Amino acid sequence: GFNGLMRQILSNQVSELVVYDCVSKQTKVIYRTHDLIEAPNWTFDQKWLIFNQDGRLYRIDPNGTNGAALINSDPINDLNNDHVLDPNGRDIYVSSNDGHLYRLGLEGGIPTRVTQTDRDAQGFRHYLHGVSPDGANLAYVGLIANASQVKTWIYTFDIGLGVHHQLTNGDFPVDGPEYSPDGQFIYFNAEFPDGPKGGAQIFRMRADGTEKTQLTHDDRVNWFPHISPDNQSMAFLSYPKGTLGHPADRDVMIKIIDLTSSNITTIDRFNGGQGTINVNSWAPTSDKFAYVRYPIDGNPTCDR
Repeated sequence: GFNGLMRQILSNQVSELVVYDCVSKQTKVIYRTHDLIEAPNWTFDQKWLIFNQDGRLYRIDPNGTNGAALINSDPINDLNNDHVLDPNGRDIYVSSNDGHLYRLGLEGGIPTRVTQTDRDAQGFRHYLHGVSPDGANLAYVGLIANASQVKTWIYTFDIGLGVHHQLTNGDFPVDGPEYSPDGQFIYFNAEFPDGPKGGAQIFRMRADGTEKTQLTHDDRVNWFPHISPDNQSMAFLSYPKGTLGHPADRDVMIKIIDLTSSNITTIDRFNGGQGTINVNSWAPTSDKFAYVRYPIDGNPTCDR
């Protein structure tokens, strides 16, 4: 890890990169490692899954037979699990632990910073979660942490114009803003201004921040909504009641909502959380979904 900033895996723990098939309802572990890996993305040509490990990006083919191969990002080697593919299919947007967002070619290369440094003095940090379908805008969480409090806001960022639009007011914690495939909506998770700490639920709003609507209403803590490319399904991470934030090593579930019927299916339950599905990991064909489990004691989670 880097200066102790990077999360470490336990000595008796493994990372399992899993592909869930929505048609067969089967899970398959395609890669198992004693390194800490996080947050798979599926490339648009379906050739690769991309994940982060020790501040760097790697790619592996979805069958697990080819890879994991390093994607060179020198000199930026403190990347975190907030990375999302550019719709152009050639680039990936990444978040560095310096608090800034960068564009990086999928073949590797020197990352280009896309966010401005004018708010650095305030301690303002950018955490990427979404890219609009036309590639023009990023959706990210802005965060300022100081001794007294942590505040978060959802922003969109017009890359070409360099303009940021604030969509939430900072009165309640927010995370995971992601565009719908038609670009009309942003899905996110949020706590309630007057609610308990913990207790995040899934919401959506129009891409301009209007018409906020709550989509989940249970007593678990729900994070990181991911919309399938066909706009039919939403996967999300479900924590036990009362969970604060999105920590590692909890008894979590992955659930999928049918956006037409609102039916919710639990597809897996395992030890995980942080790193499992921080970013969108649907296959372009909408029939598969990737995530990471973190079983302890080296016992692989049973495929079901």
